[in-house]
Amino acid sequence: MEFQSKIFEEPELEFGDKHHHPDPRLGLFEAGPLQPPLGEVIRIAVVGSAKTVEDTRTFLTEAATGFPGKTEKHPNMHPDFPGLGNQNPFRCRFEIEDGAIAALSQSKIDKITKEPDHTKAVEMAVEEIVSELRTLDESSHRPNVAIVALPVSLIVRVWNAKVDSKSTTEKEDSGGSDAPNFRGMLKARTMGLSFPIQIVWEDVIDEKATIPRKIKESRDRDIQDQADRTWNLITTLYYKGSGRIPWRRLPREGEYAACYVGISFYREVGGQQLFTSAAQMFDERGRGFILKGKRAQTETRGRHPYMTFNDAYELTSQVLSAYKNHHKHQPARVIVLKTSRFREEEAEGILKALEEAGTELRDLVWVQESYSVKILRDGNYPVLRGTFVNLAGKGLLYTNGSIPYYGTYPGQYDPRPLLLCPHESCDSTISQIAEEVLALTKINWNSTQMNQRLPIPIRAARKVGEVLKYVDEGQPVSTDYTRYI
Repeated sequence: MEFQSKIFEEPELEFGDKHHHPDPRLGLFEAGPLQPPLGEVIRIAVVGSAKTVEDTRTFLTEAATGFPGKTEKHPNMHPDFPGLGNQNPFRCRFEIEDGAIAALSQSKIDKITKEPDHTKAVEMAVEEIVSELRTLDESSHRPNVAIVALPVSLIVRVWNAKVDSKSTTEKEDSGGSDAPNFRGMLKARTMGLSFPIQIVWEDVIDEKATIPRKIKESRDRDIQDQADRTWNLITTLYYKGSGRIPWRRLPREGEYAACYVGISFYREVGGQQLFTSAAQMFDERGRGFILKGKRAQTETRGRHPYMTFNDAYELTSQVLSAYKNHHKHQPARVIVLKTSRFREEEAEGILKALEEAGTELRDLVWVQESYSVKILRDGNYPVLRGTFVNLAGKGLLYTNGSIPYYGTYPGQYDPRPLLLCPHESCDSTISQIAEEVLALTKINWNSTQMNQRLPIPIRAARKVGEVLKYVDEGQPVSTDYTRYI
């Protein structure tokens, strides 16, 4: 068998004034966000302990003057944060009003941390935080975005790293813990507020705070300096507080209007073999729309979740309808990225909806996260990010790897490739699909580093599922992506 390989260049992003650059941070620094804010100030509220509330205010005050990055070895990977003065990277100010803070009493925090039952402790913490957020929502100090600054003691009690970081990664089956996901539950309960929230751990705003290793979701928390943390946090606050996107994938000249759909599956709370599909639609402007699908089917013993013909047809029709309502026309091309293989009835349902809408170009791709084949590179560094191998029509793509722009490999472990498996109905070549998937990994307004593994439609669909599983039957579902990340 003959294999063809290539290395894609780092995808470019578009910022203000049609400026483009591969690095989100330098792009923002040079040209500002793609969509400038409508106002001069983003109003922020803070809920936490007395200490984390004060630490957040101090952090934001210090961020105004900037932080130096770890520039000795890899200046491009750890640049300075330039501050929030005139012509700052976000072209606006970030302010916390005196009346826009709420500190949980120490007695309430102690009661939660001493609660022996994990499920009850999570519910108690969510209830107390939501109560404070609702009070802020009804006050004259209603913010554009609220920070939930969690003290270490609460994190240790309510956060379960195994559940909170892995709960939506379906290994093609329905396995997993029934332990409640604090993040998902809190975001579900705050969906009705007039503003989104951002959860912040105490070690983000206080370098002296120590999070137990068993609680951490990733070792990356150990290598982020103050400038890195500030770039990421302020970027997220900008996106959530302004409702406008900092950057988008740089469109190619003459490319067709496209709609990206991510389909994933999540297990219902308390369910054993019940899956529900979730979809995230991104248009070429970078905006996201949330759509909740029907209950999915599974094969033997709850494995291999999939949609029926009718459910796949209905979900795709909803995607197209939402797109048309927003753009006043149908997309010329639809790309569906899914975390499990396409069954024929599922693909036929999607294709019928596309055909009825007059969408001529379509690409249905199964994004497989584990594959036994690895590529080795001469020397001490892993393969380059963007390395692609055509495996007889399937694509092996390294979205993580060594990055020449950084001058190093920014990860902790050997990078694992994605296997892209196109459906027989695809119009694009596997090489074209792989290059587009690589670009879609850079659409993440929660992070400003160029080492994201999954494309945004898949990553977003999982974030959506993590929250939707806690949305009660009959509760309105927000279509705003800022409510889910």
